[in-house]
Amino acid sequence: MNTTLSVSGLNEQIKTLLETTFEFVSVEGELSRITNHNSGHIYFTLKDADSSIKCVMFRGNAARLKFALSEGAHVVIHGALSLYKPRGEYQINCVSAEPYGQGALAVAFEQLKKKLEAKGYFDSARKKVFPKYPQSIVLVTSATGAALQDMQRVASQRWPLVKLIVIDVLVQGTMAAGLIADGLHYADTLKADAIIVGRGGGSIEDLWAFNEEVVADALYALKTPVVSAVGHEIDWVISDYVADLRAPTPSAAMQMLLPDRNELIQSIDEMRYSAYGMIIQRLERKREQLVNMQESFKRHGVEHRLSAQRQQINELKERLNTQIMMNVQRSTRDLVPLKERLGEYAQNVLRQRKALVSQLMEAFESQHPKHKNKRGFAQISKMGKVIDLDELSIGDEYEAMNDHRSVRSQVIEIIST
Repeated sequence: MNTTLSVSGLNEQIKTLLETTFEFVSVEGELSRITNHNSGHIYFTLKDADSSIKCVMFRGNAARLKFALSEGAHVVIHGALSLYKPRGEYQINCVSAEPYGQGALAVAFEQLKKKLEAKGYFDSARKKVFPKYPQSIVLVTSATGAALQDMQRVASQRWPLVKLIVIDVLVQGTMAAGLIADGLHYADTLKADAIIVGRGGGSIEDLWAFNEEVVADALYALKTPVVSAVGHEIDWVISDYVADLRAPTPSAAMQMLLPDRNELIQSIDEMRYSAYGMIIQRLERKREQLVNMQESFKRHGVEHRLSAQRQQINELKERLNTQIMMNVQRSTRDLVPLKERLGEYAQNVLRQRKALVSQLMEAFESQHPKHKNKRGFAQISKMGKVIDLDELSIGDEYEAMNDHRSVRSQVIEIIST
């Protein structure tokens, strides 16, 4: 089932397709309908015998033109295809232009570009990521060029902590491409965080070393993230496509790789002030909570409760002491008659016990064997109890005793008289 698109949605898809497919084009044609806008932008049409296409060169690129665009001039323009979405019109966003007649190197450039693109040298998936805070960067460039001084100056201003390692190479001439490739291979062995390869501006012939296949192969083989920084913003070379990142100028490359210490300090200050404010706010909230807790603690805390308990205890002690004194007084009043009655009762009991003891003593004396010690008579007891002879039966064991001897016997026979 087909999806219905809005006009804006369709234009957006077309814009994306055009701009990703035609990232860089060089087109030859005749200039027509040139308009120099007040803003500094230049609008014109590029045409040949059969077709025409609208073009725009924005102010920054227009300011770098080395010649004035004139009606009917035969030129080669370089740029990227784009779509102006509100009107659905596609155009060339021109980066640079040159008079027609310098096309040999351009043809060679396009041929090599297509070859390397087919081999996957430009694939975005293989582009490496740069560290946010690089500690060391290798600069593959001329040690005597202004580009090196520019990069060193930017590094000292933005991030003085970075270590710069310079590999001096030729950046122009017939031997330059091979030396640049060798320098890149060596830079990759230094285990740095990034590599910058480049030089300052010049003509297409001056920059041609960076359009050689040997340099492209060296860039493709690197394990270290690399920036191509050749010439000025309008200068595009093969190394720009193969490298992990393209910088319009060498100094811009350093700006792109290094953090700005001033911005970082400002960011840290802002975070510090923000954190300080948050801490102050939190401390203030905690202080208010603490005050509320202290007040609540005073109302419901241990000290308050202990004070109340102590007061209750004191009241109870006073009540208990009063009650004890009353009980003692009452008991003291009740104790006097009890003491009198107890004395009388004790005297009566003592008299009764004395009388009983006297009776028992008399009975004991009367029953003592020494009072029955007559020749031929003995006292008979069974199981420690004095009994009469008539109480014995055959087989009973008994004791017969006098005042100095006791004999244990058994009834064998009973003889009646």
